[in-house]
Amino acid sequence: MLTELLVKQTVYIVTGYTDMRRGIDGLCRIVEGKLKCDPYSADVFLFCGRRSDRIKGLLWMGDGFLLLYKRLEDGSLTWPRTEQEAAELTEEQFQYLMLGLNPLDPKIKEVHPKRAL
Repeated sequence: MLTELLVKQTVYIVTGYTDMRRGIDGLCRIVEGKLKCDPYSADVFLFCGRRSDRIKGLLWMGDGFLLLYKRLEDGSLTWPRTEQEAAELTEEQFQYLMLGLNPLDPKIKEVHPKRAL
């Protein structure tokens, strides 16, 4: 599965807003300019637009780029917009992100039931 391939790579989340009309060349320029990284590395670069309901991923496959695109039908992602909000994702958190879940700010309440004596 594709997500299994991607978790073996270093995944970079590009903070801020990305114009989702950009193609491979435009996203490569962001990787080189903003992140100071090599887009031809084996790393994965993830981008998110203002609407926060779609993400793009860029991955060099050795003979060409793979451009990933995911659009959530209902809901949105909590995407880091500043460097201070950025976080390193674990493999499990990356899997959650690819499923459309928010791994950085989950909406799960911790429950402490009262013990019956």
